[in-house]
Amino acid sequence: MSINWEAKWNAFVNSFVTQNGYERVLEGLGNTVLIAVLGLLIGILIGIIIAIIRVTPHYRIVPNILDKICAVYVGFFRGTPIVVQLLLGYYVILPLIGVRIPSLTVCILIFGLNSGAYVSEIMRGGINSVDKGQLEAGRALGLSYPTAMVRIVIPQAIKNIIPTLGNEFIALVKDTSVVSFVGALDLYNAFNYIASNNYEFMVPYLVMAVIYIVLIVLITILVRLIERGLAKSDRRVSAK
Repeated sequence: MSINWEAKWNAFVNSFVTQNGYERVLEGLGNTVLIAVLGLLIGILIGIIIAIIRVTPHYRIVPNILDKICAVYVGFFRGTPIVVQLLLGYYVILPLIGVRIPSLTVCILIFGLNSGAYVSEIMRGGINSVDKGQLEAGRALGLSYPTAMVRIVIPQAIKNIIPTLGNEFIALVKDTSVVSFVGALDLYNAFNYIASNNYEFMVPYLVMAVIYIVLIVLITILVRLIERGLAKSDRRVSAK
């Protein structure tokens, strides 16, 4: 059975160009990148806070309680699929509290919360990889524990985990393919719409796969450039 590639390509071009399918693709691509970028930024912020709480000595009641709350949070978001988190957030929690939020905003928040759970563990490993003498030196200079963590330990930890954060960013980009479950438009949703117009799925899905691969390659290059830039700055500091 031979495949008529010309007919399939013409059908795709007709839906993509003539029927303005490209507009949905551009919007979906923008939403995919927006959800992944903002989700990662929110995740980094949450992850840093949780990591600091979890590495802080639990000699008092408050740090101990906060640590247990963080453990429950991390356990939930790491233990359930992100599509389940989206469905619970959009169709269960928001209606229960009587709040209406656009689906795109919900996706950004859920992706940020999900990323925060993973980044917290990544950051905790990065903090533990920093020589404890760095923190002790900061404390000896009169800095408080939180100040020493933020100004001395966290910047070094972030340098150590840049490649892993890059992997987390890639995972977020790929995971955005599930946001259509709550009605948000993403790259997958856009190409699925084009394919459904003429029931020709082969070419749209192949083009979609190529776009995802290009995105991942660009992210990989960006992460490597950041790593090289940080390595050069380290060499300049050590040279001085």
